[in-house]
Amino acid sequence: MISLSVTDHIATITLHRPPVNAINEEWLDRMNAAIDEIAASSQVSVVLIGSGERVFCAGADLSLMSRRFDTTEGRDLMIAFVRRMQQTYERLENLGAVSIARIEGAAMGGGLELALACDLRVICETARVGLPEARLGLLPGAGGTQRMTRKCGDDVARRLILGAEIVDGRMARELRIAQWCVAASEIADFTRELAERVGTSTGAALAECKHCIAAVDSQGEDGFERELAGTRALLETEQTRLRVREFLNSRAQT
Repeated sequence: MISLSVTDHIATITLHRPPVNAINEEWLDRMNAAIDEIAASSQVSVVLIGSGERVFCAGADLSLMSRRFDTTEGRDLMIAFVRRMQQTYERLENLGAVSIARIEGAAMGGGLELALACDLRVICETARVGLPEARLGLLPGAGGTQRMTRKCGDDVARRLILGAEIVDGRMARELRIAQWCVAASEIADFTRELAERVGTSTGAALAECKHCIAAVDSQGEDGFERELAGTRALLETEQTRLRVREFLNSRAQT
């Protein structure tokens, strides 16, 4: 259903629940277990999330929804399920490691919300993404309204969510849903090289950078002071001091 492998500093999460990686309770259990393992590792600085199926993730399991929406008790269970999705995606977003979504095929509803919880998104030209919940009389409640608006702006969020619009990879890049759009034949190599490049930075530096970027949207935190605190914390690490010394020495020799 979900597998985790770690090579050097890169953890790879592969979604593998045929046929469309639909999200159910077990899926969330497995994703949380993978996040637990990554969070406990001092080795991992990059998390790559991709699919072993023909789509990235089609969202919530329709059979689970059909069993729950007809009764009050079932609807309560559905709210609890969506809350678990929110919490799981927030855990992914708050990891110190940098997360990268490799989007091939469809990423709909909760599947796109998963990708939006990642720091970086690479999409292939032929992929299709959207938050079409309004067509069903619902809303993208696993963080979709919040992250889409923060990352893409109010106008794009209204266009995609209120219009229930499905867009291809090129339009997703244009609308800033993804940072890169590449050919399907190139996405695996491109994403692996991106993960390796990001991973050349120290895990501590990446975590501090993420914290400072997040402070922009935090009303209770001064981002400039967060930069100073992060800089001080990094200067206290031997890894940073070693890298800075090596850089200064190389400059002195040119």
